[in-house]
Amino acid sequence: MAADASRPRGWQYVKYCYGGTLPPSMRDWVAQDLAGPGAVRRMIVRWAIPCVIILLPLLFVPAIWLVRLNMTVPILLPYIMFSVALNRVWRRHQLSKHGLDPDLIDKRAHERDADLYDEYHRKYRGR
Repeated sequence: MAADASRPRGWQYVKYCYGGTLPPSMRDWVAQDLAGPGAVRRMIVRWAIPCVIILLPLLFVPAIWLVRLNMTVPILLPYIMFSVALNRVWRRHQLSKHGLDPDLIDKRAHERDADLYDEYHRKYRGR
């Protein structure tokens, strides 16, 4: 039951997905959500949902499918590209907003590539 208390539910989760702050008791969950496996994918899906909801009515305009796609795809693709490009910035902001270290995002990459960093420092920094 304690694990359920550390996860946001319902409206609290929706507010968190779009910029809200969770209570300090949920910091572990926030750190896992923003810096754990699948964080990039989750953020892109969360940010694509409002755009898809707004563009969905355009698919019901009485026209051929080519026209419908020409109305929606040029809006959706750049939106998703910007979501991908600004993903790290947003996740770092959310981590700091929740009182967590923004460098948690890089933690997995540094652990994975630790031998490369060590080799670089040994070779070029004299360590």
